[in-house]
Amino acid sequence: MKPLNADLHCHSTVSDGLLTPAEVVRRAHGNGVELLALTDHDELGGLTEARAAADEVGLRFLDGVEVSISWGDDQTVHIVALGVDPTNPALVAGLQQVRSGRDSRAGRMAAELDKVGIHGAYEGALRHAGNPALISRAHFARYIVEQGRAKDTKSVFDYWLAKGKPGYVQHAWASLEDAVSWIVGAGGTAVVAHPGRYRMSKAERHTLFAAFKDMGGRGVEVLSGSHNAEEVAEFSRVCREFGFLASRASDFHGPGESWIDLGKMPDLPEGLTPVWSQFI
Repeated sequence: MKPLNADLHCHSTVSDGLLTPAEVVRRAHGNGVELLALTDHDELGGLTEARAAADEVGLRFLDGVEVSISWGDDQTVHIVALGVDPTNPALVAGLQQVRSGRDSRAGRMAAELDKVGIHGAYEGALRHAGNPALISRAHFARYIVEQGRAKDTKSVFDYWLAKGKPGYVQHAWASLEDAVSWIVGAGGTAVVAHPGRYRMSKAERHTLFAAFKDMGGRGVEVLSGSHNAEEVAEFSRVCREFGFLASRASDFHGPGESWIDLGKMPDLPEGLTPVWSQFI
C-alpha cells in the first residue's frame, strides 16, 4: 500500500508563516498532501479558514496548534497538538495566557538588538506580525533581512536570535505538564516537535521524552524539515523505545523560508506506527 502523504506541522500568517491559512491548504493540496494539520504557534485563529479551504479542495484536515513550553534550564520546546477541539475552554484560555507574553518579550528583544546597532526592530517586527500578541522571532528575522543585515532568516537566528546571541531573551512559556493536559483535555494527541533542533544531550532528551510520556504525550516528529538522516534514525529509535507514534512534518513557513516544501518529506521509516493512525 502506498504510504499516506501526511504533513502534520505547518504555519500560516496567523502566526509566523508567509501564506494565509487558505493558501497553505491550497499549496499542500497542489503538492499531493492527503492529510494536513495547520499548527500555528500558540494560536487557533486560522483553523476555520483552513478547514473551509480543505473542504473545498477535498483535503483531509486536522485542527492543530504548536504550543511553546519552557523546559529545564531556559530551553524552549514546542509541542504540536493534533486533532484538538479548537473551542475547548481550557485550551483556548491556556493559549491566550501563552500569547500574552509575546509582546513584552518582543520589547526586550528590540532593546537588546538596539544595543548592537539594529534599530527600530520592534516596529519592524510588528509590521510583519500585524498583531503584538503574535509577534515572534521569525518576524524580527524578516525585519533584519529586510534591513540588509543578513542574507536569510536562518542566518539571523544563527547570529542574533538563538540562545546566547545578542537578541535572545529568556522567557517563561507554558509548562510541559500544562501543555499536554490542555491538548489531551481538548481531545488531541500531543507530539514533540522537531526534537533535533533542541540543544540537548541524548540524556537530556531522554529525560524530556520520559516526562512527556508520563504526562500523556503520544508522539514524536521523526521526519521534520530540519532533521538529517542521523536524526531520523535517532528519533525512530526513540519511538520504538518509548512506544511513541511517529509524525511526518515539514514545519513549512513559506516559500524560500523553509527547509522543505509542504508534503515533500520522505516516507516514515519501516516499523513505526504513524501518528495519523489515530485519525483515519
